[in-house]
Amino acid sequence: GVDIDPGRIAESHANAKAAGVTARVEFVHGNLFDLDLSRASVVTMYLLPDINLKLRPKLLATLKPGTRVVSHAFPMGDWKPDRLVMVQRNIYYWTVPAQVAGRWKLEADLPGVGMRSYELEVRQKYQEIEPFAKTEQRNYAVWEPRLEGAAISFVIVDGDLAHRYEGQVN
Repeated sequence: GVDIDPGRIAESHANAKAAGVTARVEFVHGNLFDLDLSRASVVTMYLLPDINLKLRPKLLATLKPGTRVVSHAFPMGDWKPDRLVMVQRNIYYWTVPAQVAGRWKLEADLPGVGMRSYELEVRQKYQEIEPFAKTEQRNYAVWEPRLEGAAISFVIVDGDLAHRYEGQVN
């Protein structure tokens, strides 16, 4: 946990001790915009919407793909949550996506088709991706695109066959 208020840090330490989780948590007195968050695997926030928006670029730039981000009560602008749960107030949940926008080459030996080399162009807005597949001869339909953290999957329809691709983005 990070807080600029030392009283909140003391309260957090006391709550962690009472819950028996002191070995699993860390609390830092400081400004969250100055802190290195890259080691975090989960970030929980109870910040006002304008602070969430200011923090969003840092979260996306410094957290590893797959890091979970949870916000109590407030969203992060146009970054749609992966889940939204109501527990007295809204709880927003996101998974930091890998950066996959751009051109990719995919080569596969497909059953019923043989060797195929596709050029993929992927458009991305946070975890939402829109891949387009083509060869020199034609364009192919791409179905069910999904990006969750570093896990990516989609289906390319090639003739009468649909081929599912799943992988991890490095």
